[in-house]
Amino acid sequence: MKIAIMQPYFLPYIGYWQLIGAVDTFVIFDDVNFRKKSYIYRNYILSNGVSSQINLELLGASQNKLINEIEISFNFDKLIKTIYHNYNKSPFFDEVFPVIRNFLFYKEKNLSKFLGYSLLNLSKYLEINTNFVYSSDIDKDDNNKGQKKIIDICKILNATNYLNPINGINLYSKEKFSENDIKLNFLETKSFKYNQFKNKFVPYLSIIDILMFNDKQEIRKLLQNYKLK
Repeated sequence: MKIAIMQPYFLPYIGYWQLIGAVDTFVIFDDVNFRKKSYIYRNYILSNGVSSQINLELLGASQNKLINEIEISFNFDKLIKTIYHNYNKSPFFDEVFPVIRNFLFYKEKNLSKFLGYSLLNLSKYLEINTNFVYSSDIDKDDNNKGQKKIIDICKILNATNYLNPINGINLYSKEKFSENDIKLNFLETKSFKYNQFKNKFVPYLSIIDILMFNDKQEIRKLLQNYKLK
């Protein structure tokens, strides 16, 4: 069984969705410390031809708290208006905007559960059938840290293959995973472009941007546009 373990991100970039689609089980890593200036609560969309940041408003956010100990504010009016203003003339706006608006108004205060709900719903829209599990629901030794904690979760879930984004290539050892009968691979997104109105292409934006400018057939191609190392 292939698994991936990632902190929950807010409307993440295509590489995150490639990782979800490439595994059987995706573990939402929610019992680790919250990190400020991370993609847990912010991302980027296209605005007037450039990358512009959007945020979830949080209550009492602190790096001394776990992700699943933080709550969100329900002040989404500004966020919804920002998305509407920047994408209402995009080719797939009428199809995509109601989906985004639906999960943004999901009445869940817990940050982890809210993000998990958005990941699950967008996965359904993208026709990804991966199973989701919260790490906080797994009976494990919480004293383990780093690579040891990841391997422990893999073993509990009977994983034979662990996938991680390419930026973790210096964090994890293929030899250590192999010693535990687990194959370790790193997923690297290949370069790509698509039309964003008549602007010069701006890469590394939220999945919102890809949804607004691409039909489902093209998105399926993008979801497979990666290589494993």
